[in-house]
Amino acid sequence: MASADQLAVLTDTKSTGSPGGGSKLRREVGLIGLLWASVGSIIGSGWLFGAKNAVVVAGPAAVISWGIGAVAIALLAFVHAELGGLFAVAGGTARYPHYAFGGLAGMSFGWFSWLQAATVAPIEVEAMIGYAGHWEFAKSFLAADGTLTTSGFIVAVLLMGVFVAVNFLGVRVLAATNSVATWLKIFVPLLTIFLLALTNFHGSNFTSHGFAPFGVKGILGAISSSGIIFALLGFEQAIQLSGESKNPKRDIPRAVLGSVTIGTLIYTLLQVVFIAALPTAAFAGGWDKLDFAGISGPFAGLATVVGLGWLAWVLYFDAIVSPGGTGLIYTTSTSRISYGLSKNGYAPQVFERVDRRGVPWFGLVMSFITGVVCFLPFPSWQELVGFITSASVLMYAGAPLAFGALRARLPERERSYRLPGGGVIAPLSFAVASLIMYWSGWHTLSRLGFAILLGYLLLGGYAAYAIRKGLPNAPRLDWKAAQWLPVYLIGMGLISWQGGFGGTGNLPLWWDMALIAAFSVGIYYWAIKVALPAEEIERNVAGIEVVDAGGH
Repeated sequence: MASADQLAVLTDTKSTGSPGGGSKLRREVGLIGLLWASVGSIIGSGWLFGAKNAVVVAGPAAVISWGIGAVAIALLAFVHAELGGLFAVAGGTARYPHYAFGGLAGMSFGWFSWLQAATVAPIEVEAMIGYAGHWEFAKSFLAADGTLTTSGFIVAVLLMGVFVAVNFLGVRVLAATNSVATWLKIFVPLLTIFLLALTNFHGSNFTSHGFAPFGVKGILGAISSSGIIFALLGFEQAIQLSGESKNPKRDIPRAVLGSVTIGTLIYTLLQVVFIAALPTAAFAGGWDKLDFAGISGPFAGLATVVGLGWLAWVLYFDAIVSPGGTGLIYTTSTSRISYGLSKNGYAPQVFERVDRRGVPWFGLVMSFITGVVCFLPFPSWQELVGFITSASVLMYAGAPLAFGALRARLPERERSYRLPGGGVIAPLSFAVASLIMYWSGWHTLSRLGFAILLGYLLLGGYAAYAIRKGLPNAPRLDWKAAQWLPVYLIGMGLISWQGGFGGTGNLPLWWDMALIAAFSVGIYYWAIKVALPAEEIERNVAGIEVVDAGGH
């Protein structure tokens, strides 16, 4: 266990970077800044597209899809809330599995975390450019197949540059900038909900063509494929910034749980008013053939159709602000995750260097380069979103496992928030995370598998080099404590391949999900059984808390 002196250094709110640069992060972010970091990430382009995509896949029963998605995210958020209050470190999501299962698991989940965060900002930039196509000057930014033209690529690079520039001004400026954007991002959806409910609410829309025309498969498929989970993701941003929080043990749980509550309420109400405001002619051919003028910008187009043209202009403006705010905070998150990966020895130590404002500058540069690479022509925005959703849920799945192991090995360690019923919620949240990945379909999971292999080549290659050269931050891979991990990844791939969500269909509906649940619970208890012993976990935690406070 870390000494009292070490913990006192960790929670020192006045730590700063040295004038010439160093490896300290400034603790300057309060509860509102943390809460808005997560809410600002949750309310992004998802609200602009999620309601339309969900109703096309599930019909009016999409409201149930949002409910299931919200419960799944809430379960994971509860687990993260205890972990965030237990360990106040930058890039926390990438570190929890490292504490409990050692190097191999930490490296793996760290890669999932970085992969998810690094690719969200460029997607949000593409969403901004796509909605901007409503204006004449921006119509040349996208080609017919949805990829960026030369002029669009230049604009996209400039927008990524703006994200990075704001981050270089320091975490205090970042928090203030994001707080302003988040207030606007919350106001516009609430205004939309109020006006559509007041002026165009047709309750019969929920039953006129059947409440659940596509059955259970449509309801479950919408959770992963239509953007519901993607829309609700982002609560962990407060955890990624916990190394810069003024009072992390108090504020992290509040920020995490508060952001999930706010996001869930807004998204569910948006889905309800979207369905209720649609003119009957829009879904006369069935919900899967939904169509109306301006559907490419669903809420703005709907506002125009129902005679709220001025609201449409507000929505087109917000279509730039909302994705922009999310892209801004994910640029921040990417640099903090790479900071954490380097602290754990999975990436070169240059990722730990910060400038005089306490900003991890090399991580920001790499996030910019990654964004530029992502702007090269991909098949489609939606396919990339589906891919990131699966990577995100896989990243989150490491937290329940670490939660269970840390509860078992370190039951007496101080926790500012102790999750009631954690012994049940943790395995349940891990099983739910596995189901969400399964519902995304074999096409998406097979692509995710290739990305996982790429991560093992990059990070595993550096780890092997660091170990062979005897570098100071060379990690211990702890193969025994992570023996369950390859079984889990391969097993999920095989079940998805044989299942009915884009696979061969050899596993019948319900039996496939029962198999996923049973398999996940088995992996959960296996992982806890082979987790690192308490003294090794304490050694990992103490060492990382010390370097997080500025020592080496």
